[in-house]
Amino acid sequence: MKQLRHFLITAVIVAALTAGIGLLLEAVIDRMPLGASVQAGFIESLLVKHFWVIAFLFSLIGGFLLYSIFAFRQKKGELEDGDYLEGNLPLELVWTIVPIGVVIWFAFLGGQSLTSMETVDRAALRVNVTARQWSWSFEYPEYGISSEELVLPVDDQVLLRLRSTDVVHSFWVPEFGPKQDLLPGGEVRELRINPTEPGGYTLACAELCGRQHALMLADVQVMTRADFENWVEMKVAENPCAIGDQVGCGQKLAQDSGCLACHSVDGSENVGPTWLGIYETEEMMSDGQMVMVDEAYLIQSIREPGAHIVMGFENVMPATIADTLTDEDILAIIAYIESLR
Repeated sequence: MKQLRHFLITAVIVAALTAGIGLLLEAVIDRMPLGASVQAGFIESLLVKHFWVIAFLFSLIGGFLLYSIFAFRQKKGELEDGDYLEGNLPLELVWTIVPIGVVIWFAFLGGQSLTSMETVDRAALRVNVTARQWSWSFEYPEYGISSEELVLPVDDQVLLRLRSTDVVHSFWVPEFGPKQDLLPGGEVRELRINPTEPGGYTLACAELCGRQHALMLADVQVMTRADFENWVEMKVAENPCAIGDQVGCGQKLAQDSGCLACHSVDGSENVGPTWLGIYETEEMMSDGQMVMVDEAYLIQSIREPGAHIVMGFENVMPATIADTLTDEDILAIIAYIESLR
């Protein structure tokens, strides 16, 4: 009878602690960014289940410990040792089998969620995402356009094909849920997202990638299918490369290639030399040599980063920066630099 009383009291304590801690953890989830994709829903559901199991296990251990300290403490006048317990086989079987069952259950739930998150829609919009120190660019091969912001249609699946030109980066829009690393060396990673809520979001790099990591952000816009089609038409019409505007094309290529993440165009300090007024000026290199910043110098600097480094700067330019640039692209970028006199 006494053992039953101890058990019932402990059960009440564990239940109360579980409820309190579980509700507190759910309040933490409520303060997280609102899920705005199908994938975020799966992740949040799994997270809630984890939190309640964590609350129960913490309460089970803490509840028994707290009650034992109070109920079985040494009373005044008690000098003898407590009862010696050699073991309890049923209890040991329970605390071995039950946790294994919980782990298997969560493995099953995780597999279910992962399978659902990666369901393939063959009509998915494909977007090529390129990360570099320290900017993002987005290409829509079906439409022949590129953008500095990620624009997606709501309620449609999007296949993001992710690559890095230099170091490891990580694609993460908190409201979308999953993250995906982008690896250098030409490997392309894929991530499928089904946006469910129109609005503006922020893409951040979630992998420490250098001195301007914290500034490696990009705008994300989720809009209706009609608004998305209008945006595509506008981007096609304003593409300077398609209408023969060499300077405008150079500016667009510089932005899409990440050049403007390191080179300012207004004279402000940045990781690389400013482009404002640099064309056809003499600059001192790190080896003490004076070099004319002309077309030949700029072509070599793009094709061979590190060949000549301006005094006071370090070479942080990716060695593969020119791999996706044609000779015409490079001349367009140089025309843009020349226009900044």
